[in-house]
Amino acid sequence: MAEFGRLLARLDWVTGLYVAGSLATGDYRPGVSDLDLVAAVDGPVTDARDAALTALHRQVDAAFGGTNLGCVYVDVERLTAVDVRHPTWTHGLSVRRVLSGITRAELVRHGFTVFGRPPREVFPPMSDDAVRAAARDELTGYWAWAARRPWLWCDPVIADLGLTSMARGRHALRTGTLLTKSAAIEQAAAPPWLIAHLRARRRGSPVVSPRWRTALITWRDARRTVREAQPSVASSLGRE
Repeated sequence: MAEFGRLLARLDWVTGLYVAGSLATGDYRPGVSDLDLVAAVDGPVTDARDAALTALHRQVDAAFGGTNLGCVYVDVERLTAVDVRHPTWTHGLSVRRVLSGITRAELVRHGFTVFGRPPREVFPPMSDDAVRAAARDELTGYWAWAARRPWLWCDPVIADLGLTSMARGRHALRTGTLLTKSAAIEQAAAPPWLIAHLRARRRGSPVVSPRWRTALITWRDARRTVREAQPSVASSLGRE
């Protein structure tokens, strides 16, 4: 990450590099966790800038294989625009994604600087209610889409991510605070044997769970959590 920051700082239109995700929250697991970074950019990422970033990321990926380094490039003039899709390098590809509310919360509550100003001076603050709203957006957005497609949950990666994401979402809605993946495993809506498997995989052990049984458990959890996150349902639950 330090080497990536050194190379990125050579581009005079990148004004800051910030750490979010598990490394920011103290839950990073080498060989398991991704490196989730956010860079502030002075102006839009043009085709020429995108080409420079692609070359840089390929250089870093080749030199430090297995780090799963991803970075979102945010125009400083559009920091507060929550629906804008920003150039993003992830898993060897250049795509466009929004800077999610959860990532914003990680930055201002736990993030730190590789170079540039502190993240709390760059990104808007995130109140507890803003964290709740961000969690609801994720649950009723991508995860609602996934919950309508039961075959997706046969993918072990989606199953593991779904269980921890549902636990993290429920925690954020309830408390307005963030939960790490490791802590989310302990709050997962899963039987003890599956929680034990999740713990092992989080440690990097190649434990395999029964695919179809796991898919059914995780899909049902997602459907239930997504339904309860819907504003109308949440309001009725709050009145009970």
